Amino acid sequence: MIQIHPKLFIGTEQDYETHVRGRPGWAVVHACKEPYHRQLLGYTGRGAPKDNPEYLIARRGDCLYLNLVDTEDPAYVSSVIVHAALDFIGESLAAGKNCLVHCNLGESRSPSLGLLYLSRVGVIPKASLPEAEQVFIKLYPTYRPKTGMRGFLAAHWAEFAG
Repeated sequence: MIQIHPKLFIGTEQDYETHVRGRPGWAVVHACKEPYHRQLLGYTGRGAPKDNPEYLIARRGDCLYLNLVDTEDPAYVSSVIVHAALDFIGESLAAGKNCLVHCNLGESRSPSLGLLYLSRVGVIPKASLPEAEQVFIKLYPTYRPKTGMRGFLAAHWAEFAG
C-alpha cells in the first residue's frame, strides 16, 4: 500500500485485507470484480447479471464495489465505472477519510484510477498520458497497466484528466 497523495492510497487485495478491512475512518474502492463485487451481489456465473441495477457499480457505506476486470481489450473498461470511482475518491477525501483504491495485484486497475485522480486534481501533468505516467511512476513504482487499462486511459485521457 503506497500513499500517493494526502490520505489517498493505492494497493492490493492483500493490503485491504491486512491493513484496512474493518478499520474506521477508511473509504475503499474495490477496483476488481473478483472477489468483492461478486461476493456482494452473490452471482456464481462468469459475470454479474446484466439486468442487475448494480451490474457495474455497487455502493455500501464507505465502500465502492466495481465490476472492473483487467482485460486486454479497452472496450471492457466502462467510463461509468471510472467516473464513479473518481467521484467517490474525491468525496471520501473531502470528508476527511483515508481512501484505499485497490485491485488484486495493485499494478493496473487501482493505480490507473489513482493516476487519473491525480491528473484530474492537478497534482500531476494533464497535457498527455505519457507525461503523466512519467511523474506517476515516481509516486507509484509498481504501476504496470495491462493493455485494456492502458488503452482506455489513452482513448479517454482528455475526458478524465480534465
